[in-house]
Amino acid sequence: MHDVIDIEVTPLSSACGAEIKGVDLTKELSEPTVRAIKQAWGKHLVLVFRGQSITQEQQLRFASYFGDLGNRRKAPEPLRSRAEGIRQDNEKVLLVSNIKVDGQPIGAFGEGEFWFHIDSGYTPRPYKYTFLYALELPSRGGNTKFSNMYRAYDAVPPALKQKLNGKKALHIHEYNRAKQASASGDISGIPHYSHPVFITHPGTGRKTLFVDRLMTTRIEGVSEAGSDTVIGVVHADGTRRDGGPSGYGAAHVFTVRHGKIVRFREYTDLDAPLG
Repeated sequence: MHDVIDIEVTPLSSACGAEIKGVDLTKELSEPTVRAIKQAWGKHLVLVFRGQSITQEQQLRFASYFGDLGNRRKAPEPLRSRAEGIRQDNEKVLLVSNIKVDGQPIGAFGEGEFWFHIDSGYTPRPYKYTFLYALELPSRGGNTKFSNMYRAYDAVPPALKQKLNGKKALHIHEYNRAKQASASGDISGIPHYSHPVFITHPGTGRKTLFVDRLMTTRIEGVSEAGSDTVIGVVHADGTRRDGGPSGYGAAHVFTVRHGKIVRFREYTDLDAPLG
């Protein structure tokens, strides 16, 4: 049992993010340590643990301290090739990689930029937390950027807040990396769900913006053109330069984030495939 209680918490940004030191994730953690991590997580929204050489089982054990683990949501068959790989071997883990073996991807989504998005916003119950572990990075790029959606809500102009109050937005997952989903045509076979544009965190009572550039496609009661304009405005509010830190930067960095408060944007590869 790992009995460290006085962990070191170093803020990484005025918007969100903190580095945690004094915790070895290869070992079981004591209840006081888990409580201290939860407290830091609630305050900083994104936590970074550097220099952690952990196995998949150790990653899952750490994640289990914060609640029941959800299963990886599989894409519909027509879109399966974008989100699967020959080494996806655990229902609770999504391997994201640009590596191919004998011409076949080992993980999901391949190479290139992944627009700012909310994990599983297209489902009735989006993930509460997401755990990211960097195994290998390209020689250039490979960062993940984070954005504080409490701040994004605060930045929405009062008149627009009044207009959007109580309205829902449609989220669609077409399993693209850098192309906004489309609400035109038949979407019955594509994962989708509508959530309020503004949601309230049950623990803090604070409002947050629940909209992203990649999967949010239409706002209820607003025309398509109007929806595009509004989504563009609120997306800009959520991606200001002071929005949050960049994660990773090196292999064996473990990052955890609040799923409903923090959006993130990934850059899997900017020069050459790994491996």
